Amino acid sequence: MQQKMQQITILGSTGSIGVSTLDVIARHPDRYRVHALTAQNRVAELAAQCAQFLPDIAVVGTAESAQKLQLILRQQGLQTQVEYGEAALCAVASAAQCDCVMAAIVGAAGLAPTLAAARAGKKVLLANKEALVMSGPLLMDAVAASGATLMPIDSEHNAIFQCMPHAYQRSPSQHGIEKILLTASGGPFLKRAVATLDSVTCEEAIAHPKWVMGRKISVDSATMMNKGLEVIEAHWLFGVPASQIEVVIHPQSVVHSMVSYVDGSVLAQLGNPDMRTPIAHALAYPERISSGVAPIDLIQIAQLTFERPDLQRFPCLKLAYDALQAGGSAPAIMNAANEIAVQAFLDRRIGFRVIDQLIARVMDGLPSGPVTDIESVFEQDRCARDAAKSYI
Repeated sequence: MQQKMQQITILGSTGSIGVSTLDVIARHPDRYRVHALTAQNRVAELAAQCAQFLPDIAVVGTAESAQKLQLILRQQGLQTQVEYGEAALCAVASAAQCDCVMAAIVGAAGLAPTLAAARAGKKVLLANKEALVMSGPLLMDAVAASGATLMPIDSEHNAIFQCMPHAYQRSPSQHGIEKILLTASGGPFLKRAVATLDSVTCEEAIAHPKWVMGRKISVDSATMMNKGLEVIEAHWLFGVPASQIEVVIHPQSVVHSMVSYVDGSVLAQLGNPDMRTPIAHALAYPERISSGVAPIDLIQIAQLTFERPDLQRFPCLKLAYDALQAGGSAPAIMNAANEIAVQAFLDRRIGFRVIDQLIARVMDGLPSGPVTDIESVFEQDRCARDAAKSYI
């Protein structure tokens, strides 16, 4: 039986996840076709992607970027339609021609198009943390109401998904699940003396020992806020309370996460640290396709170690658990404060250990409200950013 060609929209195609997604798609031209590509302002990179993958539509952030892109594409004789702005992002994410959406726009900007894809009943490959951290109830309600399929792309959440029962429906007790074990590399400061963390430089914070990532997410890894955000994501994706989500430091980054069952079994997913593995898994699920990633050599690795995180070293992890326990808009407030704090650190305006202090101060100063619609989420996000800026 001939395979139906899947039409893919990639939100954030010039970022690392977008580039990895296109790499996997290029390996399977008989299965996948690109319907739309989007980028904020990397016009040259987006134009090169359009030349290779010939999407129907390309979306950029501004009218100026759209004009530049259109000019390049027309000079090359390409007929790709060019649009710009949030409404265009939402349109390509929910278009009737599109079967599957890779949601890889970083930050709050990815929220509206991800929700649009979910409401339209698409298969959503979720690489945008903020969609669940800021608006978990809204996204999960949209998925349930439309019958959309939500596939996690974060390597940890994809690993958990792979270790879950096939028909898992966000009810751990019905499936004998005792807890989720979320692995973390520990970042660049796992063994550094805590007393010296005040003097951490930007260059040291973004030098991750295992992954090549953007500056912001590298700092989040150094503070372990990224793992805190993933705890909140895991809660919404899998319906597991905070008390059943345990973070385990695993410096080798080979075991991507585990699920512990009541019978004493612990299932783990292992692999080389390459995002093409979870992307290929999610694209083809429930089938398996080649991702271009080599299998791990366990003999060469030789040792896998695990340890409990030190909350004195990583106070941001505790802040994330606190936000999840508080509920409502507390995670959105925490996320917004973190974004402002990390940028201030990268701009050398505050020290490394001020990041968690600033987030805690904003969380203490702003009451958590209900998450009823996207407008209320953005309002809480704005208030938290303003508060964080006023403290710097």
